[in-house]
Amino acid sequence: MNRTTLSLIAGATALAAVTGFAALTAPNGSGEPAAKAAAQLPVERTSLLCPQPSTSDVAETSYTSFTPVTKGTGDGGQASLVAAGEEAADEDGSGSGKKGKSAKPFLAAEEPGKPVTGTADGESPALIGTAEGKHAPGWTVQQTTEVDAGTGRGLLGVNCSAPDTDFWFPGASTVVDRTDYVHLTNPDDSAAVVDIELYGKDGALKSTAGEGITVRPRSSEPVLLSTLADAAETDLTVHVSVRSGRVAAAVQALDDKLGGDWLAPSADPAGSLVLPGVPADAKEVRLVAFVPGDTDADLQVRLASPSGLITPAGNETLHVKAGMTAAIDLGDVTRGEAGSLVLTPTGTSVPVVAAVRVVRGKGDSQETAFVPASRPVDTRASVADNRSKGTTLTVTAPEDAAEVKVTASAGSEGGTAATKTYKIKGGTSQQVAVPVPSGLKGTYALTVEPVSGGPVYASRMLEAGTDGGTGFTVQTLPDDRGTVAVPEAEQDLSVLLR
Repeated sequence: MNRTTLSLIAGATALAAVTGFAALTAPNGSGEPAAKAAAQLPVERTSLLCPQPSTSDVAETSYTSFTPVTKGTGDGGQASLVAAGEEAADEDGSGSGKKGKSAKPFLAAEEPGKPVTGTADGESPALIGTAEGKHAPGWTVQQTTEVDAGTGRGLLGVNCSAPDTDFWFPGASTVVDRTDYVHLTNPDDSAAVVDIELYGKDGALKSTAGEGITVRPRSSEPVLLSTLADAAETDLTVHVSVRSGRVAAAVQALDDKLGGDWLAPSADPAGSLVLPGVPADAKEVRLVAFVPGDTDADLQVRLASPSGLITPAGNETLHVKAGMTAAIDLGDVTRGEAGSLVLTPTGTSVPVVAAVRVVRGKGDSQETAFVPASRPVDTRASVADNRSKGTTLTVTAPEDAAEVKVTASAGSEGGTAATKTYKIKGGTSQQVAVPVPSGLKGTYALTVEPVSGGPVYASRMLEAGTDGGTGFTVQTLPDDRGTVAVPEAEQDLSVLLR
Protein backbone atom coordinates (compact mmCIF):
# COMPACT_ATOMS: atom_id res chain seq x y z
CA MET A 1 0.00 0.00 0.00
CA ASN A 2 1.59 3.27 -1.03
CA ARG A 3 1.90 6.46 0.99
CA THR A 4 -0.89 8.21 -0.95
CA THR A 5 -3.34 5.47 -0.05
CA LEU A 6 -2.21 5.42 3.56
CA SER A 7 -2.60 9.18 3.79
CA LEU A 8 -6.24 8.94 2.78
CA ILE A 9 -6.95 5.97 5.04
CA ALA A 10 -4.97 7.16 8.06
CA GLY A 11 -6.77 10.45 8.28
CA ALA A 12 -4.57 13.11 6.65
CA THR A 13 -7.67 14.09 4.79
CA ALA A 14 -10.19 11.93 6.55
CA LEU A 15 -13.74 11.80 5.35
CA ALA A 16 -16.64 10.73 7.51
CA ALA A 17 -18.29 7.52 6.35
CA VAL A 18 -20.99 8.07 3.81
CA THR A 19 -23.75 5.60 3.01
CA GLY A 20 -26.89 5.89 0.98
CA PHE A 21 -29.12 4.42 -1.65
CA ALA A 22 -28.18 4.52 -5.30
CA ALA A 23 -30.76 5.95 -7.66
CA LEU A 24 -31.84 3.71 -10.51
CA THR A 25 -30.10 4.38 -13.81
CA ALA A 26 -30.71 3.31 -17.36
CA PRO A 27 -29.82 -0.39 -17.84
CA ASN A 28 -26.69 -1.32 -19.75
CA GLY A 29 -26.42 -4.07 -22.35
CA SER A 30 -26.48 -6.81 -19.72
CA GLY A 31 -29.73 -5.59 -18.21
CA GLU A 32 -27.97 -4.47 -15.02
CA PRO A 33 -28.15 -0.83 -13.87
CA ALA A 34 -25.19 1.14 -15.16
CA ALA A 35 -22.67 2.05 -12.44
CA LYS A 36 -22.35 5.71 -11.62
CA ALA A 37 -18.99 7.39 -11.31
CA ALA A 38 -17.83 8.13 -7.78
CA ALA A 39 -18.67 11.63 -6.61
CA GLN A 40 -15.87 14.02 -5.64
CA LEU A 41 -16.86 15.38 -2.24
CA PRO A 42 -15.01 17.75 0.10
CA VAL A 43 -13.10 16.10 2.92
CA GLU A 44 -14.70 16.65 6.31
CA ARG A 45 -11.67 16.49 8.59
CA THR A 46 -7.99 17.36 8.16
CA SER A 47 -5.05 17.06 10.55
CA LEU A 48 -1.89 19.18 10.32
CA LEU A 49 1.17 19.11 12.56
CA CYS A 50 3.76 21.88 12.97
CA PRO A 51 7.22 20.90 14.31
CA GLN A 52 8.96 22.78 17.11
CA PRO A 53 10.26 25.82 15.18
CA SER A 54 13.50 26.57 17.02
CA THR A 55 15.44 26.29 20.26
CA SER A 56 17.03 29.72 19.76
CA ASP A 57 16.21 32.52 22.20
CA VAL A 58 16.31 35.03 19.32
CA ALA A 59 13.87 33.15 17.09
CA GLU A 60 10.62 34.79 16.00
CA THR A 61 7.99 32.52 14.47
CA SER A 62 4.82 33.42 12.61
CA TYR A 63 1.97 31.02 11.82
CA THR A 64 -0.58 31.52 9.07
CA SER A 65 -3.71 29.37 8.77
CA PHE A 66 -5.75 29.39 5.56
CA THR A 67 -8.56 27.40 3.95
CA PRO A 68 -9.67 28.18 0.39
CA VAL A 69 -13.39 28.49 -0.23
CA THR A 70 -14.79 25.12 -1.38
CA LYS A 71 -18.23 24.44 -2.80
CA GLY A 72 -20.47 21.91 -1.10
CA THR A 73 -19.01 22.11 2.40
CA GLY A 74 -21.97 23.48 4.35
CA ASP A 75 -21.77 26.16 7.02
CA GLY A 76 -20.34 24.38 10.08
CA GLY A 77 -16.85 23.47 11.21
CA GLN A 78 -13.73 24.97 12.73
CA ALA A 79 -9.93 24.88 12.46
CA SER A 80 -7.50 25.38 15.32
CA LEU A 81 -3.98 24.64 16.53
CA VAL A 82 -2.97 23.74 20.10
CA ALA A 83 0.45 23.24 21.62
CA ALA A 84 1.63 19.62 21.67
CA GLY A 85 1.36 18.22 25.17
CA GLU A 86 -1.14 20.80 26.38
CA GLU A 87 -4.14 18.69 25.43
CA ALA A 88 -3.55 15.51 27.38
CA ALA A 89 -4.55 12.16 25.98
CA ASP A 90 -5.71 11.08 29.44
CA GLU A 91 -6.29 12.76 32.76
CA ASP A 92 -3.83 10.41 34.48
CA GLY A 93 -1.39 9.98 31.59
CA SER A 94 -1.97 6.23 31.55
CA GLY A 95 -3.18 5.95 27.96
CA SER A 96 -6.50 4.58 29.09
CA GLY A 97 -8.42 6.75 26.68
CA LYS A 98 -10.13 8.88 29.34
CA LYS A 99 -10.06 12.38 27.91
CA GLY A 100 -8.35 15.21 29.73
CA LYS A 101 -9.18 18.88 29.65
CA SER A 102 -8.83 20.54 26.26
CA ALA A 103 -6.28 23.33 25.94
CA LYS A 104 -7.06 26.79 24.66
CA PRO A 105 -6.31 26.99 20.91
CA PHE A 106 -3.13 28.84 19.99
CA LEU A 107 -4.64 29.81 16.65
CA ALA A 108 -8.27 29.48 15.53
CA ALA A 109 -9.56 30.13 12.01
CA GLU A 110 -12.43 32.50 11.29
CA GLU A 111 -13.81 32.04 7.75
CA PRO A 112 -12.49 30.21 4.66
CA GLY A 113 -10.89 32.57 2.16
CA LYS A 114 -9.14 34.76 4.75
CA PRO A 115 -5.83 33.92 6.50
CA VAL A 116 -5.46 34.02 10.27
CA THR A 117 -2.05 34.71 11.80
CA GLY A 118 -0.30 34.25 15.13
CA THR A 119 3.24 34.70 16.45
CA ALA A 120 5.55 33.06 19.00
CA ASP A 121 8.97 34.10 20.30
CA GLY A 122 11.95 32.02 21.34
CA GLU A 123 11.64 28.32 22.07
CA SER A 124 7.98 27.55 21.33
CA PRO A 125 6.41 24.06 21.18
CA ALA A 126 5.20 21.94 18.30
CA LEU A 127 1.55 22.43 17.36
CA ILE A 128 -1.23 19.94 16.64
CA GLY A 129 -4.04 21.13 14.38
CA THR A 130 -7.45 19.88 13.32
CA ALA A 131 -9.89 21.34 10.79
CA GLU A 132 -13.47 20.17 10.32
CA GLY A 133 -16.40 20.96 8.07
CA LYS A 134 -15.97 23.97 5.80
CA HIS A 135 -12.43 24.57 7.12
CA ALA A 136 -11.11 21.10 6.24
CA PRO A 137 -10.77 21.00 2.40
CA GLY A 138 -7.40 22.41 1.39
CA TRP A 139 -6.49 23.62 4.89
CA THR A 140 -2.87 24.80 5.01
CA VAL A 141 -0.69 26.25 7.76
CA GLN A 142 2.65 27.93 7.13
CA GLN A 143 5.29 28.14 9.88
CA THR A 144 7.96 30.78 9.23
CA THR A 145 10.83 31.47 11.63
CA GLU A 146 13.42 34.26 11.55
CA VAL A 147 16.67 33.59 13.41
CA ASP A 148 19.10 36.51 13.41
CA ALA A 149 22.21 34.78 14.76
CA GLY A 150 23.82 31.45 15.50
CA THR A 151 23.73 28.08 13.77
CA GLY A 152 20.96 27.99 11.19
CA ARG A 153 20.46 31.76 11.21
CA GLY A 154 18.18 33.08 8.48
CA LEU A 155 14.62 32.34 7.38
CA LEU A 156 13.23 28.85 8.03
CA GLY A 157 9.87 27.92 6.54
CA VAL A 158 7.74 24.78 6.44
CA ASN A 159 4.20 23.83 5.57
CA CYS A 160 2.70 22.05 8.56
CA SER A 161 2.03 18.53 7.33
CA ALA A 162 -0.42 15.68 7.67
CA PRO A 163 0.44 12.56 9.68
CA ASP A 164 1.56 9.54 7.69
CA THR A 165 3.58 6.33 8.06
CA ASP A 166 6.47 6.61 5.58
CA PHE A 167 8.82 9.50 4.68
CA TRP A 168 11.99 9.96 2.60
CA PHE A 169 14.41 12.88 3.11
CA PRO A 170 17.33 13.00 0.65
CA GLY A 171 19.60 15.96 1.43
CA ALA A 172 20.31 15.62 5.16
CA SER A 173 23.86 15.59 6.55
CA THR A 174 25.96 14.81 9.62
CA VAL A 175 29.16 16.73 8.72
CA VAL A 176 30.72 18.90 11.42
CA ASP A 177 29.15 22.17 10.18
CA ARG A 178 25.62 20.70 10.10
CA THR A 179 23.22 20.06 12.95
CA ASP A 180 20.28 18.13 11.54
CA TYR A 181 17.26 16.96 13.50
CA VAL A 182 14.33 14.88 12.34
CA HIS A 183 11.20 16.09 14.15
CA LEU A 184 8.50 13.48 14.81
CA THR A 185 5.07 14.70 15.91
CA ASN A 186 2.32 12.34 17.06
CA PRO A 187 -1.27 13.70 16.90
CA ASP A 188 -3.00 10.70 18.42
CA ASP A 189 -4.00 9.55 21.90
CA SER A 190 -1.70 6.52 21.80
CA ALA A 191 2.05 6.27 21.40
CA ALA A 192 3.69 5.84 17.98
CA VAL A 193 6.73 3.64 17.37
CA VAL A 194 9.12 4.82 14.65
CA ASP A 195 12.26 3.55 12.91
CA ILE A 196 14.82 5.94 11.40
CA GLU A 197 17.25 4.59 8.80
CA LEU A 198 20.18 6.53 7.33
CA TYR A 199 21.73 5.88 3.90
CA GLY A 200 25.01 7.40 2.76
CA LYS A 201 27.17 7.10 -0.33
CA ASP A 202 28.08 3.50 0.56
CA GLY A 203 24.65 2.34 1.64
CA ALA A 204 22.89 1.91 4.97
CA LEU A 205 24.67 3.22 8.05
CA LYS A 206 24.92 0.51 10.68
CA SER A 207 23.18 1.61 13.86
CA THR A 208 20.46 0.36 16.16
CA ALA A 209 19.89 3.75 17.81
CA GLY A 210 17.17 4.64 15.31
CA GLU A 211 15.09 1.52 15.92
CA GLY A 212 11.88 1.55 17.92
CA ILE A 213 11.77 5.23 18.85
CA THR A 214 8.67 5.95 20.94
CA VAL A 215 6.81 9.20 20.35
CA ARG A 216 4.43 9.84 23.23
CA PRO A 217 0.74 10.66 22.60
CA ARG A 218 0.10 14.19 21.32
CA SER A 219 3.77 15.14 21.59
CA SER A 220 6.80 15.88 19.43
CA GLU A 221 10.25 14.29 19.52
CA PRO A 222 13.36 15.84 17.86
CA VAL A 223 16.07 13.28 17.04
CA LEU A 224 19.62 14.51 16.34
CA LEU A 225 20.82 12.59 13.29
CA SER A 226 24.48 12.58 14.35
CA THR A 227 23.50 10.41 17.34
CA LEU A 228 22.33 7.72 14.92
CA ALA A 229 25.58 7.46 12.94
CA ASP A 230 29.24 6.95 13.85
CA ALA A 231 30.71 8.58 10.72
CA ALA A 232 30.14 12.01 9.23
CA GLU A 233 28.28 11.92 5.91
CA THR A 234 28.03 14.89 3.54
CA ASP A 235 24.89 13.60 1.83
CA LEU A 236 22.38 11.45 3.65
CA THR A 237 18.97 10.04 2.86
CA VAL A 238 16.76 9.67 5.93
CA HIS A 239 13.97 7.10 5.91
CA VAL A 240 11.29 7.41 8.58
CA SER A 241 8.94 4.43 8.83
CA VAL A 242 6.23 3.98 11.42
CA ARG A 243 5.70 0.56 13.03
CA SER A 244 2.56 1.57 14.90
CA GLY A 245 0.50 4.74 14.91
CA ARG A 246 1.30 7.68 12.64
CA VAL A 247 3.42 10.82 12.80
CA ALA A 248 4.34 13.90 10.83
CA ALA A 249 8.04 14.19 10.03
CA ALA A 250 10.33 17.00 8.87
CA VAL A 251 14.10 17.52 8.94
CA GLN A 252 15.51 20.75 10.37
CA ALA A 253 18.89 21.29 8.70
CA LEU A 254 21.07 23.91 10.43
CA ASP A 255 24.48 25.00 9.12
CA ASP A 256 27.11 26.97 11.05
CA LYS A 257 28.03 29.08 8.02
CA LEU A 258 25.24 28.72 5.44
CA GLY A 259 22.14 29.29 7.54
CA GLY A 260 19.43 26.69 7.55
CA ASP A 261 15.91 25.64 6.64
CA TRP A 262 13.42 22.80 6.85
CA LEU A 263 13.73 19.85 4.51
CA ALA A 264 10.24 18.55 3.69
CA PRO A 265 9.73 14.94 2.56
CA SER A 266 10.28 14.07 -1.07
CA ALA A 267 7.32 12.98 -3.13
CA ASP A 268 6.67 9.23 -3.19
CA PRO A 269 9.34 7.23 -5.06
CA ALA A 270 8.73 7.49 -8.81
CA GLY A 271 10.57 6.94 -12.07
CA SER A 272 10.28 10.63 -13.06
CA LEU A 273 10.44 13.57 -10.66
CA VAL A 274 10.05 17.36 -10.79
CA LEU A 275 11.76 19.63 -8.26
CA PRO A 276 10.05 23.00 -8.84
CA GLY A 277 11.38 26.46 -8.14
CA VAL A 278 15.18 26.65 -8.04
CA PRO A 279 15.81 30.40 -7.50
CA ALA A 280 17.18 32.49 -10.35
CA ASP A 281 20.19 33.72 -8.36
CA ALA A 282 21.19 30.40 -6.81
CA LYS A 283 24.96 30.26 -6.29
CA GLU A 284 25.09 26.56 -5.47
CA VAL A 285 22.63 23.81 -6.38
CA ARG A 286 23.34 20.32 -5.05
CA LEU A 287 21.11 17.47 -6.23
CA VAL A 288 20.74 14.46 -3.92
CA ALA A 289 18.93 11.27 -4.99
CA PHE A 290 18.28 7.82 -3.59
CA VAL A 291 16.84 4.52 -4.84
CA PRO A 292 14.73 2.73 -2.20
CA GLY A 293 14.59 -0.51 -4.19
CA ASP A 294 17.22 -3.04 -5.26
CA THR A 295 17.77 -1.86 -8.86
CA ASP A 296 20.15 0.92 -9.93
CA ALA A 297 18.68 4.01 -11.59
CA ASP A 298 20.05 6.11 -14.43
CA LEU A 299 18.48 9.54 -14.63
CA GLN A 300 18.56 12.26 -17.23
CA VAL A 301 18.98 15.64 -15.52
CA ARG A 302 17.39 18.66 -17.15
CA LEU A 303 16.41 22.16 -16.12
CA ALA A 304 13.02 23.47 -17.19
CA SER A 305 13.91 27.12 -17.85
CA PRO A 306 11.68 29.95 -19.14
CA SER A 307 12.78 29.09 -22.67
CA GLY A 308 12.62 25.29 -22.50
CA LEU A 309 14.35 22.17 -21.23
CA ILE A 310 18.13 22.53 -20.86
CA THR A 311 20.68 19.81 -20.11
CA PRO A 312 23.42 21.02 -17.70
CA ALA A 313 26.82 20.67 -19.35
CA GLY A 314 28.88 17.98 -17.63
CA ASN A 315 25.91 16.76 -15.57
CA GLU A 316 23.68 15.28 -18.22
CA THR A 317 22.95 12.11 -16.26
CA LEU A 318 23.09 10.79 -12.72
CA HIS A 319 23.71 7.15 -11.83
CA VAL A 320 22.17 6.13 -8.51
CA LYS A 321 23.12 2.76 -7.06
CA ALA A 322 20.40 0.86 -5.26
CA GLY A 323 20.37 1.59 -1.53
CA MET A 324 23.02 4.33 -1.82
CA THR A 325 22.77 8.11 -1.81
CA ALA A 326 24.16 9.90 -4.88
CA ALA A 327 24.78 13.64 -5.26
CA ILE A 328 26.09 16.08 -7.86
CA ASP A 329 26.92 19.78 -7.74
CA LEU A 330 25.12 21.74 -10.45
CA GLY A 331 26.67 25.10 -9.52
CA ASP A 332 24.77 28.15 -10.77
CA VAL A 333 22.71 26.00 -13.14
CA THR A 334 19.86 28.53 -13.39
CA ARG A 335 22.15 31.31 -14.70
CA GLY A 336 19.88 34.15 -13.67
CA GLU A 337 16.52 32.58 -14.55
CA ALA A 338 14.35 30.63 -12.12
CA GLY A 339 13.85 27.03 -13.19
CA SER A 340 12.88 23.53 -12.08
CA LEU A 341 14.86 20.31 -12.20
CA VAL A 342 13.25 17.49 -14.19
CA LEU A 343 14.55 13.95 -13.64
CA THR A 344 13.55 11.22 -16.10
CA PRO A 345 14.87 7.66 -16.65
CA THR A 346 17.37 7.16 -19.46
CA GLY A 347 16.19 3.57 -19.82
CA THR A 348 14.22 1.33 -17.47
CA SER A 349 12.13 3.35 -15.03
CA VAL A 350 13.22 2.86 -11.40
CA PRO A 351 11.48 4.65 -8.49
CA VAL A 352 13.69 7.29 -6.85
CA VAL A 353 13.41 10.13 -4.34
CA ALA A 354 15.29 13.43 -4.63
CA ALA A 355 15.84 16.94 -3.30
CA VAL A 356 18.15 19.87 -3.97
CA ARG A 357 19.98 22.13 -1.55
CA VAL A 358 20.15 25.72 -2.76
CA VAL A 359 22.57 28.38 -1.51
CA ARG A 360 22.06 32.09 -2.21
CA GLY A 361 23.99 35.20 -1.19
CA LYS A 362 27.65 36.00 -0.67
CA GLY A 363 30.17 35.73 2.13
CA ASP A 364 28.75 35.80 5.64
CA SER A 365 25.23 36.48 4.35
CA GLN A 366 24.87 33.16 2.50
CA GLU A 367 21.63 31.30 3.18
CA THR A 368 20.30 27.80 2.47
CA ALA A 369 16.96 26.33 1.43
CA PHE A 370 15.77 22.95 0.13
CA VAL A 371 13.50 21.98 -2.77
CA PRO A 372 12.25 18.36 -2.59
CA ALA A 373 10.59 16.51 -5.44
CA SER A 374 6.90 17.42 -5.42
CA ARG A 375 3.54 16.01 -6.48
CA PRO A 376 1.76 17.89 -9.29
CA VAL A 377 -1.13 20.27 -8.67
CA ASP A 378 -3.98 18.08 -9.89
CA THR A 379 -6.91 20.22 -8.77
CA ARG A 380 -5.75 22.90 -6.34
CA ALA A 381 -2.90 23.86 -4.03
CA SER A 382 -2.42 26.77 -1.62
CA VAL A 383 0.45 28.37 0.26
CA ALA A 384 0.06 30.92 3.05
CA ASP A 385 2.17 33.73 4.55
CA ASN A 386 2.78 35.70 1.37
CA ARG A 387 3.76 39.32 1.83
CA SER A 388 3.59 42.52 -0.16
CA LYS A 389 7.29 42.11 -0.97
CA GLY A 390 9.52 39.08 -1.21
CA THR A 391 7.07 36.54 -2.67
CA THR A 392 8.02 34.64 -5.83
CA LEU A 393 5.81 31.98 -7.46
CA THR A 394 7.26 29.52 -9.97
CA VAL A 395 4.97 27.34 -12.12
CA THR A 396 6.33 24.47 -14.23
CA ALA A 397 4.74 22.53 -17.10
CA PRO A 398 7.35 19.81 -17.76
CA GLU A 399 5.39 18.15 -20.57
CA ASP A 400 2.53 19.85 -22.42
CA ALA A 401 1.53 23.50 -22.24
CA ALA A 402 -0.87 24.40 -19.44
CA GLU A 403 -3.08 27.21 -18.25
CA VAL A 404 -3.37 27.96 -14.54
CA LYS A 405 -5.44 30.28 -12.40
CA VAL A 406 -3.74 31.96 -9.43
CA THR A 407 -5.85 33.56 -6.71
CA ALA A 408 -4.52 35.89 -4.04
CA SER A 409 -6.79 35.71 -1.01
CA ALA A 410 -8.00 38.59 1.08
CA GLY A 411 -5.36 39.90 3.46
CA SER A 412 -5.22 38.72 7.06
CA GLU A 413 -5.90 42.30 8.21
CA GLY A 414 -7.70 43.67 5.15
CA GLY A 415 -7.77 43.70 1.38
CA THR A 416 -9.77 42.26 -1.50
CA ALA A 417 -8.94 38.99 -3.27
CA ALA A 418 -7.49 39.10 -6.80
CA THR A 419 -7.13 36.50 -9.57
CA LYS A 420 -4.93 36.14 -12.67
CA THR A 421 -4.64 33.43 -15.32
CA TYR A 422 -1.32 32.40 -16.85
CA LYS A 423 -0.30 30.27 -19.83
CA ILE A 424 2.80 28.12 -19.31
CA LYS A 425 4.55 26.72 -22.38
CA GLY A 426 5.32 23.01 -22.40
CA GLY A 427 8.78 22.13 -21.04
CA THR A 428 9.22 25.46 -19.27
CA SER A 429 9.13 27.09 -15.85
CA GLN A 430 7.73 30.57 -15.44
CA GLN A 431 8.28 32.93 -12.54
CA VAL A 432 4.87 34.58 -12.65
CA ALA A 433 3.97 38.04 -11.38
CA VAL A 434 1.67 37.05 -8.56
CA PRO A 435 -1.59 38.92 -8.03
CA VAL A 436 -1.69 40.97 -4.83
CA PRO A 437 -4.93 41.77 -2.98
CA SER A 438 -6.02 45.36 -3.48
CA GLY A 439 -5.71 47.32 -0.25
CA LEU A 440 -3.59 44.56 1.28
CA LYS A 441 -3.01 44.65 5.01
CA GLY A 442 -1.13 41.79 6.65
CA THR A 443 -0.31 38.61 4.74
CA TYR A 444 -2.25 36.64 2.13
CA ALA A 445 -2.49 33.15 0.63
CA LEU A 446 -1.94 32.05 -2.96
CA THR A 447 -4.06 29.30 -4.52
CA VAL A 448 -3.02 27.64 -7.80
CA GLU A 449 -5.62 25.79 -9.91
CA PRO A 450 -4.89 24.14 -13.28
CA VAL A 451 -7.39 25.20 -15.94
CA SER A 452 -6.28 23.11 -18.92
CA GLY A 453 -3.33 21.35 -20.49
CA GLY A 454 -0.64 19.07 -19.07
CA PRO A 455 0.49 18.53 -15.48
CA VAL A 456 1.79 21.52 -13.54
CA TYR A 457 4.08 21.86 -10.51
CA ALA A 458 4.57 24.95 -8.38
CA SER A 459 6.61 26.42 -5.55
CA ARG A 460 6.78 29.65 -3.60
CA MET A 461 9.98 31.41 -2.49
CA LEU A 462 9.66 33.81 0.43
CA GLU A 463 12.34 36.38 1.27
CA ALA A 464 12.60 38.42 4.45
CA GLY A 465 15.30 40.55 6.02
CA THR A 466 17.39 39.13 8.85
CA ASP A 467 20.49 40.63 10.47
CA GLY A 468 23.40 40.33 8.05
CA GLY A 469 21.36 39.79 4.90
CA THR A 470 18.13 38.57 3.38
CA GLY A 471 16.89 35.15 4.38
CA PHE A 472 14.82 32.95 2.10
CA THR A 473 12.83 29.74 2.16
CA VAL A 474 11.09 27.65 -0.54
CA GLN A 475 7.86 25.66 -0.19
CA THR A 476 6.48 23.38 -2.90
CA LEU A 477 2.73 23.33 -3.64
CA PRO A 478 1.55 19.72 -4.00
CA ASP A 479 -2.15 19.10 -4.57
CA ASP A 480 -4.16 19.79 -1.41
CA ARG A 481 -6.33 16.67 -1.78
CA GLY A 482 -9.30 18.70 -0.63
CA THR A 483 -11.78 16.30 -2.17
CA VAL A 484 -12.07 12.54 -2.16
CA ALA A 485 -13.94 10.11 -4.41
CA VAL A 486 -17.00 8.64 -2.70
CA PRO A 487 -18.82 5.89 -4.63
CA GLU A 488 -22.56 5.64 -4.37
CA ALA A 489 -23.60 2.87 -1.98
CA GLU A 490 -26.54 0.59 -2.60
CA GLN A 491 -28.30 -1.49 0.00
CA ASP A 492 -28.23 -5.12 -1.15
CA LEU A 493 -29.91 -7.46 1.34
CA SER A 494 -29.28 -10.45 -0.91
CA VAL A 495 -25.73 -10.69 0.45
CA LEU A 496 -27.25 -12.02 3.67
CA LEU A 497 -28.54 -15.02 1.77
CA ARG A 498 -25.30 -15.96 0.02
